Amino acid sequence: MNLKQLAAAKAVEMVKSGMVLGLGSGSTASYAVEMIGERLADGRLRDIVGIPTSVRTDKLAIQVGIPLTTLEEHLVIDLTIDGADEVDPRLNLIKGGGGWLLHEKIVARASRQEIIIVDDSKLVPVLGTKAPLPVEVIPFGWASYLPALNELGCDPILRMQSATEPYRTDEGNYIVDCRFPRIDDPVKLERELNLIPGVVENGLFINLASLVLVASQSGVREFRPQWQRPPFSPLAQPSSNAGGL
Repeated sequence: MNLKQLAAAKAVEMVKSGMVLGLGSGSTASYAVEMIGERLADGRLRDIVGIPTSVRTDKLAIQVGIPLTTLEEHLVIDLTIDGADEVDPRLNLIKGGGGWLLHEKIVARASRQEIIIVDDSKLVPVLGTKAPLPVEVIPFGWASYLPALNELGCDPILRMQSATEPYRTDEGNYIVDCRFPRIDDPVKLERELNLIPGVVENGLFINLASLVLVASQSGVREFRPQWQRPPFSPLAQPSSNAGGL
């Protein structure tokens, strides 16, 4: 197994029969989706339903035999397995490199447990060290958002699908990749980004990871934040930002 597969396999061990699952997107999360399908096929799991975070994951889940449902039918998700582009020492994340950040954040906030699976290359001392911060914006007037984003201290660049066509999310929006020297206060930055008219969502995932599984050559390590979501209150956000690596 490669490192991504090791992290995925550890997360899938926590999946129990009868669960409503959030199915993440991206290469690492795809391994988990495939492993869940295998366990359904051989009988180790049963009565599982999944809520995919992207059209891509939707197609993969159908292919491997995972029955699908929606958030309208299940407002509370038992467990979500997803990846991340960066993880800081407090288990805050940057996500959205694959372009699915909006659906991923909606699913994360509806989840009792959000398990993040990464290899050790994703660990950073401060967010923004390696990855740009994706910001999803509506296409109308997109260029007018760039000065406001620039004022927050980043170099904003429209993500392109080709030389002439902007990348579009599953919702038909654009993504502006914002390169910050470093993000010292992700809580403040998330708030400031979401105040810009036209910004739909951003790739900062603050206080959403219940568990981070980090695969390296020495095995898989588990990191948990000090806060815990109250039972049956998946939308409640903890006041503390402590804990982590």
